[in-house]
Amino acid sequence: MLVPDISGLVRENPRKTSFMEYREREWKREGKRYHIQQRWVPLSHISPYLMKAVLIAEDDKFWSHEGFDYDAIRKAIEKDLKEKKFKIGGSTISQQLVKNLYLSPEKNLLRKIREAVITWRMEKVLTKKRILELYLNIAEWGDRGIFGIEAASQHYYGKSALALNPLESARLAAILPNPRKYNPGAESGYVARRAALIYGIMVKRGIVSPEYEEIIREGETVHSEEEPASEVLRESPIVMPSEGGTSRSP
Repeated sequence: MLVPDISGLVRENPRKTSFMEYREREWKREGKRYHIQQRWVPLSHISPYLMKAVLIAEDDKFWSHEGFDYDAIRKAIEKDLKEKKFKIGGSTISQQLVKNLYLSPEKNLLRKIREAVITWRMEKVLTKKRILELYLNIAEWGDRGIFGIEAASQHYYGKSALALNPLESARLAAILPNPRKYNPGAESGYVARRAALIYGIMVKRGIVSPEYEEIIREGETVHSEEEPASEVLRESPIVMPSEGGTSRSP
């Protein structure tokens, strides 16, 4: 089993990921003249609101785990067994980064094993801040080749990633499970409800001033701090799409 050399990522940014190349092949096959839109920015040039919104939505235990959220994996396996499907979700940001950087979208046991080995290695070599920086710069964030938070912020809001406000951050985090289907600025019940849940958690944790709560529409889902926010988002009535980007694909 080949394991890529991760040490180069300590200081060097990847020019293109395996998933970007997959999208390019897909566009060529479908006759679409899209191209990768990406602008690399350091973590210091990304809004803290955006970082926290993404962690709430995607991996609430990011700073404390060592690459794997075993509770989320257990719940995902139990769900797979119940539905008689092979998905094994519950991916952390570290796992998502590995999938985007190195692996194909295929769903099989060998790929999951390779993903686990590379994730373990990545957590040993890279700092948490570097893993988050890489993820925010290479995640698919929209249709027609939008990758990374800077390109997404410029595309949807006409501003830098550093200038994103809390509500914009919540909406951008809300579309990560399926960025090709959903638009953070469009009228979508799914995006509105999911963003409201993320935003509400930000308010409850003191990330956002309570005065901003009036922005959120009525009907916000109440979150209990007894379990990680990302677990609440996965299990909430806001149904996750089964198609689209790889941010949370198995």
